[in-house]
Amino acid sequence: MSQEDIDATRAPLIEHLVELRSRLIKSILAFVVAFAVCFSVAGHIFNLLLVPYEIAAGSAEAIRLQYTAPQEFFITQIKLAMFGAGFISFPLVANQIYKFVAPGLYKNERSAFLPYLIATPVLFLMGAAFVYFVAMPLAMRFFLSMQQAGGDGHASIELIAKTSEYLSLVMTLIFAFGICFQTPVILTLLARAGFIDSAWLISKRRYAIVVVFAVAAVLTPPDVISQVALALPTVLLYEASIFVVKMIEKKRAQAEAEEKSE
Repeated sequence: MSQEDIDATRAPLIEHLVELRSRLIKSILAFVVAFAVCFSVAGHIFNLLLVPYEIAAGSAEAIRLQYTAPQEFFITQIKLAMFGAGFISFPLVANQIYKFVAPGLYKNERSAFLPYLIATPVLFLMGAAFVYFVAMPLAMRFFLSMQQAGGDGHASIELIAKTSEYLSLVMTLIFAFGICFQTPVILTLLARAGFIDSAWLISKRRYAIVVVFAVAAVLTPPDVISQVALALPTVLLYEASIFVVKMIEKKRAQAEAEEKSE
């Protein structure tokens, strides 16, 4: 290979690196700005995350939280701001990733990739909403039911949660549900790539159910309510994935039939 050929291949590489740097800078700036905004209103966001606890307790006045180290609530607010910044900046970051990858894709590949780019945050938000309105209130009711009133020779046992541990519980559940709600995206992508088909998914259904409950047991707190609340929607999403994969196979068969007829 001549020096001119080496220079010719080096130039596109430098252009790609420059573009990658530009995309990374924009993504980081979006995250930093979102972090600053979320940190300035971290208290309000935390109060919003307390709503499931309030639903379980019956009122906001019945809730007592504490922090046991001077810096604990400050660190909790930083974690909360990072959590919120990840949510807010994700659409822009995903858009930057798509713009970087799209020029290297064929037109039909871009049209196939775009729905998954849209479906991923939508399904994640659905998982987060399920946590907020269903799973978290159920879990908190379960935890509150373990309290013990004092008297008659029994000690009083009252739940006084730490702010950091409550936030960790909420974030863990949101991430767990958000990831598991990506099941249709993952399975349909594998089907498009030809690794699986609807018949394979149907034949492996019983194993999938066992795996789903095992993953739910690992990702959620050690209580049956949270585990079942995560496992059941994931199983339903698995069934929905089978339906979507069947539609993909049907469209693929129609396209192949049209090509043969031509």
